[in-house]
Amino acid sequence: MFLSAIPIGTLMVLIWFAVIIVAAVIEAGTMDLSSVWFSAGALFALIVALIFPDYIAVQVVVFLVVSILLLVILRPIFKEHMSKNKIKTNADSLIGKIAVCTKEIKNGDRGEVKIEGKIWTAISNEDIVSEEKVTVLAIKGVKLVVRKN
Repeated sequence: MFLSAIPIGTLMVLIWFAVIIVAAVIEAGTMDLSSVWFSAGALFALIVALIFPDYIAVQVVVFLVVSILLLVILRPIFKEHMSKNKIKTNADSLIGKIAVCTKEIKNGDRGEVKIEGKIWTAISNEDIVSEEKVTVLAIKGVKLVVRKN
């Protein structure tokens, strides 16, 4: 009953404003660069609603076209830019490098490897004997996950 008293143009402005807020809150919670484009689309639809309050179909089309275009075109660009700014830690730089086993590693048990002049605790899913070369696959806590070369 309350909504029927509001003119359709005003109601659509409120709806688009609500979509902007909801999409922005979702984006703030996920930081996935997915919902922000719907906020932008709703902003354009809100502008159209202010100019053409009775043309709901036009508003919806503007919302969908702008949202989808921004999502498809800009999201990959922003995602790539954000991944380039990721700074590897010194430990992350060890992944993929070759180390030498200094203390035998039994399947599932800890051993030691030497890499870049430093001794690290290492684990593996295979038996590795002392002096054998290994490749660092990952870092799990303070241990290197390694495999035979």
